[in-house]
Amino acid sequence: MRYIEPTRVKVLMMMFFATGVLGIVIGLSPVAPPSTKMIITFMGVVNVGLGAFFTFILLTQAEKAPDKRKKKKKRD
Repeated sequence: MRYIEPTRVKVLMMMFFATGVLGIVIGLSPVAPPSTKMIITFMGVVNVGLGAFFTFILLTQAEKAPDKRKKKKKRD
């Protein structure tokens, strides 16, 4: 998998966690219509799972190595 900037991954991670928690709370509260409670809760769980996936990506990706072609070689 290619390198993704940590700030971009953090934004995606927070977005999925926030919408997931909000979906679970709305799905389990009496605000949601009875016919869609299960679907809203399930979508919230899916979003929390995606947030966990992006957390895994953030924690396991290796740092980007600097481009060796652009670096000048030191001559003695």
